[in-house]
Amino acid sequence: MALKLQKDGAIYYVRGTVAGQRIRQSTGLSNRAQADAYRMRLESQVLERHAFGRNAHLTFAQAALTYMESGGEARFLGPILVHFGRDTLLADVDNAAINAAARALYPDAAPATINRQVITPISAVINMAADDGLCPPRRLKRRKTPQGRMRWLTPGEANALLGALDARTAAQVAFLLGTGTRTGEMLSLDRTDLDLEAQEAFIAQSKNGRARRVLFPTLTKRMLSTQSLPDVGRVFRTPKGKPYVIRDGGGGQIQGAFNAGRDAAGLGADVTPHVCRHTWATWFWAHNKDLVQLMARGGWETASIALDYTKLAPASLARDLFEAGWDLRIDKNLTNAIAQPTTNQLKIIGKS
Repeated sequence: MALKLQKDGAIYYVRGTVAGQRIRQSTGLSNRAQADAYRMRLESQVLERHAFGRNAHLTFAQAALTYMESGGEARFLGPILVHFGRDTLLADVDNAAINAAARALYPDAAPATINRQVITPISAVINMAADDGLCPPRRLKRRKTPQGRMRWLTPGEANALLGALDARTAAQVAFLLGTGTRTGEMLSLDRTDLDLEAQEAFIAQSKNGRARRVLFPTLTKRMLSTQSLPDVGRVFRTPKGKPYVIRDGGGGQIQGAFNAGRDAAGLGADVTPHVCRHTWATWFWAHNKDLVQLMARGGWETASIALDYTKLAPASLARDLFEAGWDLRIDKNLTNAIAQPTTNQLKIIGKS
């Protein structure tokens, strides 16, 4: 017997028996079309729970715990778990529930933020549960994002920024530009994992949990060498010499000093510390055209994401990088020797 709508006062109620379960439930709606949509969705959920037996009572919180215990990314799940609480069934976390969560958690967020911080983590939990046979596969709708040009820095802009920053922050930004690391990965770097002579660093704490090795150009090495690096502990420190507090969605720890230099260099507010990662990917691709190495050194697990970070650049970029003192080639024999640093570049890398 299918569920039926009955009106009681201004509100529609759903009544009937489905899969042996008697139901009398308020829709909370006075619009018949909306109430009928509610009825159809409720009937579908009841049938789904009946078909999946014991798994019908699996909560989102339980599925998320299994996901995290299996090594899944927990970065944005905290607020989502608080929103859904302990009792929300996994079967009830559909597009409507996700849209409601997005409105509650990030009311003013851009579509890309909703995709990254709400839809992607929820989708990951549901996909693992589906792979384990605990729920049917479910397709979640992602928000459409504008296809605008993502900011990246030309070599000239990068050197202007470094020249406008204080020496401590300039060394940090030179590391970001030369390695493509995330800000949190850079701030977590331990002194034992940095080899200045070999111009390489071991990133032990990464966003996806996978360690990797990164190389950096001579310009980055020179700027690091101007600093009194600690013998032990974190490489990069606050102005008071203390290790930075590492937090999810990092970048804000150096934002103030970064913004001051950015403004002094005449760059816009769209230039953020994360732009350095897009810049490195664009530069690395211009010099190497090697997708495997781009993914490995950037710490990206899929080719599509890695290529999203590489922006449209003029054909002259590889030459411009050499002339500005940035050499990101894997094979140094592929082209002629890089140009010597200009007087302005020597001022940048020699600042104290």
